[in-house]
Amino acid sequence: MPRQPRLDIPYVLHHVIVRGIERRDIFADDSDKERFIARLSALLTQGSMKCFAWSLMSNHFHLLLKPSTVSLSETMRCLLTGYAVYFNRKYQRSGHLFQNRYKSILCEEEPYFLELVRYIHLNPLRAGLVADMAGLDHYPWSGHAVLLRNRYYGDVAC
Repeated sequence: MPRQPRLDIPYVLHHVIVRGIERRDIFADDSDKERFIARLSALLTQGSMKCFAWSLMSNHFHLLLKPSTVSLSETMRCLLTGYAVYFNRKYQRSGHLFQNRYKSILCEEEPYFLELVRYIHLNPLRAGLVADMAGLDHYPWSGHAVLLRNRYYGDVAC
């Protein structure tokens, strides 16, 4: 049975989740994460898309996006394809980097917005990448540190 078409609605919040194939790492080092953030920032600017929360883990990431003039699917295609090409070239590998299609959950803005921002930004703490909230305040791969003005990433500043 064919897959159902993805709901890609402009001006609506989308919680996007992408996981590495076989739950493998998609970021091997900080330069990979920097490259990913730079690519995401450029695409957000080009497509007038807003990013309200983000968190990069070693084998997956979360984004809370609100597309406008450029569709979410087009932005994600450019982001994931470009990053996979970079990663495969850098590590002299071939094949898929990401598991299946990205997962996108439509969100009602009013009741869930703050809870989603919390959920996404607390991911590194729940995964044990940081020991406590003080560590999360300076974790460079989440929008939490950006909101506290401990980091700056241009248009991915949330």
